Amino acid sequence: MRMRRKKHLEERTDRLRDYIILEKPLSVYRLKEHERYDIINPVEVFGNDNPVYLELGCGKGSFLAESALRNPDKNYFGVEVVPNVVVAAAEKAAELKLRNVRFLSTGAQLLHYILPESSVSGIYLNFSSPFPKKQYANSRLTYWRFLEKYRFVLKSGGWIKLKTDNVGFFDYSLESLQDNGFDIVFKTYDLYAGDVTDNIQTEYEKKFLKKDLKICALTAIMKN
Repeated sequence: MRMRRKKHLEERTDRLRDYIILEKPLSVYRLKEHERYDIINPVEVFGNDNPVYLELGCGKGSFLAESALRNPDKNYFGVEVVPNVVVAAAEKAAELKLRNVRFLSTGAQLLHYILPESSVSGIYLNFSSPFPKKQYANSRLTYWRFLEKYRFVLKSGGWIKLKTDNVGFFDYSLESLQDNGFDIVFKTYDLYAGDVTDNIQTEYEKKFLKKDLKICALTAIMKN
């Protein structure tokens, strides 16, 4: 079902320009290659050289907001392709007066047109759409073409942390990451089977836990 366009979306977006610092729709692919670039310097954006982390598909921003509150010495970009959703996330950050969070209203496949090479310390993939049908595998955020973009923006030793309730997507991601230059240093098919430390729950995660669904999780480090 198509999401309804939020009322006064443009006006709300304009009021959040301190937070939504870039809007780049996927139609950028209609442009010539050299016209697609709009590189952002994180040091200029945040006013410091603290480590930078991405959440791809940040939803309404609860995970990102809590991460920023707990870690004022780290900077965060929320990447979200749906304008309606990124506005809600930015409004949450603005309400909390978070200065270490910014939002990119765009798709993960455009990261290499936006962020400098080797500028990101870690990437969060929280409950990404699993696209279970095989013919849509190239839309999964752990498909090899996406992993190429992540490898470009990640620093040496940078990591990807993934959580999902979908075992099929989890298995696919494990294989894809290992086949495309990442080492799996942690994996579990039931995150809450043991002691859970330093874990921030997303909106989806809370809903799934109420339904007694198991949460799969992994950490993958990029090989040099």
